[in-house]
Amino acid sequence: MMGSLSLFIGQRFSRAKQRNNMVSFISVSSILGIAVGVAVIIVGLSAMNGFERELEQRVLSVIPHGDFQVVEGGISDWQTVVDIAQSDPQVVAAAPFIKWTALAEKGNQLKALELNGVLPEQHKKVSSLQEFTTPSAAMNLQPNSMSVVLGKRIAEQLNVSVGDSFTLLIPTSQDSAGKVAMPKRARVTLAGVLSIGGQLDGSVGYMHLQDAQKLMSMSDSVTGVALKTNEVLDAQSIMKRVGNQLPVYVYINSWKRDFGFIYRDIQLVRTIMYFVMVLVIGVACFNIISTLMMSVKDRASDIAILRTMGAGDALIKRVFMWHGVFTGVLGAFVGTVFGVLLSLYLTQVITGLETLIGHQFLSGDIYFIDFLPSQLMWGDVASVSLTAIGLSLLATWFPAKKAAQLNPARVLSSK
Repeated sequence: MMGSLSLFIGQRFSRAKQRNNMVSFISVSSILGIAVGVAVIIVGLSAMNGFERELEQRVLSVIPHGDFQVVEGGISDWQTVVDIAQSDPQVVAAAPFIKWTALAEKGNQLKALELNGVLPEQHKKVSSLQEFTTPSAAMNLQPNSMSVVLGKRIAEQLNVSVGDSFTLLIPTSQDSAGKVAMPKRARVTLAGVLSIGGQLDGSVGYMHLQDAQKLMSMSDSVTGVALKTNEVLDAQSIMKRVGNQLPVYVYINSWKRDFGFIYRDIQLVRTIMYFVMVLVIGVACFNIISTLMMSVKDRASDIAILRTMGAGDALIKRVFMWHGVFTGVLGAFVGTVFGVLLSLYLTQVITGLETLIGHQFLSGDIYFIDFLPSQLMWGDVASVSLTAIGLSLLATWFPAKKAAQLNPARVLSSK
């Protein structure tokens, strides 16, 4: 009964028109401060979720989770390595590859890239490459065809389309006198275009393993074996365990070598944003303290009347705590609505803004994707909203205590 009475009175205090315009202004400011803080944090966390999703569904679906690269020479009995790797219960699949750095040349255009010789049928078990390439790529990437799949930005820089020919400059080892020999030149055809939307579009290319073996004079050998695991975040330990069982000396790598810093940065930014969220909303809650302190003074006669009618300290405290909580709830609700709406359409909004100002915020030459992703998670929305309401409740304690300490006789005698 007392709880419902304090809620009723606190609600009336919140809805009633303030006698002091300054109290009204500070009250609105506190609501807007909480709303802006909640909205910004929801949008920021949604962007971090989007980056993590794109890292997993784009980059980590194309590059293998890990690989073994031979220390010297090549792996001639690579099928044994594949069999040993696939015998591990946490390894989904394994596939051989040859990897080297080359120059693509077309006219006066040159572009350095990392070429990968793969067996398409086996490689698709460790990579979703075909999902991001043009439909013709799988059909054209055949043995003895001397065809290459290039990243989209590489093809654009060379100004080549599917079916066009260009030259690969392949480095060769030093001769017996220690002099660097002229690079080998090979005429190849563009089989398809890889379009992920990020750094990989400007740095990688793929060709059939047999063609790569001919170009690199490796007979039936390969430079490594790529793996896909069922635990992406645990790929490093899985690779070490499998690598210790191999009959050849290999370098053990995982996706964390090239992209681990991105994942760590995402997690760090997420943690910082939670910390900033508490600070931003906490600052806004100081306005709640100011509002309630001025409201206590403004409502002093009402408090005195309640005390003369038998209201105790606990009831007065609860009244002003509810008064402050209503401000926090309203601010959290407004901020949540705007934050959710903006998060749902964040990619479209940023794309439209980039078109309007003619500037791209995320360059594919620098970042692993060239657009701002967003993934709204209702758990984040709930945690941000509840934190805002909790901090607003905490901010009501001191003003509510002061309200309960008012002397009704002194207040009424001054009127």
